[in-house]
Amino acid sequence: MIDLARIRESTLQTEPYRWGSIDRLYSPADAARLAKTYPRDHFKLVSGYGGEKDYEYEARALIGMGAETIAHEAHLSDAWRALARDLLSREYREAMSRLSGVELADALLEVNVFHYGPGSSLGPHSDLPDKLVTHVLYFNESWDAKDGGCLTILGAKDEHALVAEVVPIVGNSAVLVRADNSWHAVSRVVSDSPQSRRSATVTFYRPGSVSSMWPPGAHAPLHTYGGRWAGVKRFFR
Repeated sequence: MIDLARIRESTLQTEPYRWGSIDRLYSPADAARLAKTYPRDHFKLVSGYGGEKDYEYEARALIGMGAETIAHEAHLSDAWRALARDLLSREYREAMSRLSGVELADALLEVNVFHYGPGSSLGPHSDLPDKLVTHVLYFNESWDAKDGGCLTILGAKDEHALVAEVVPIVGNSAVLVRADNSWHAVSRVVSDSPQSRRSATVTFYRPGSVSSMWPPGAHAPLHTYGGRWAGVKRFFR
């Protein structure tokens, strides 16, 4: 599913920190399948305001922290199951190690799927110190950057310190090597956006890390995503 040659042949920028953009990550046919069958099940609302960063979006587990199995696999399309298997593979981990220059053989892998509806955003931040490398994958068939929803690479903890942005079109992706100055954000999706911004984030963590997205013992209600922009939510038990 993933064209690993695209990762192996890429290089990272060094300013304002180590990051890179990789496009054409899938064949056109596979890209269309992934976009069309983007998951809608087992999402939870994630939001917070007034802290280090403001944020509001919905999240679904694809691969739990350190897991070797696919979360809620029966609800996924064949294309998404194939993608998840690629992300669990030794070959993908090795390609990401080579690209980032960070040894990821013993790192803990976590993958989450994210849905940003109208008004959703993620404020400027540099990621938790437990994170080593992040690979953000996108799944919108089309997107207008004027509608927000872009990953913004920042030169400071300021949304206006824009260095570059990545549009969430399927096949596009971004790699971030965590550093104290690895500032980035997701620009706010406009309130009248005709679609949601769709992505998945692959994160490699230091051994011994605990998931901040799915803390042990926490139980959030899960639903099919929808709300005010896509119909009535159906909750999972």
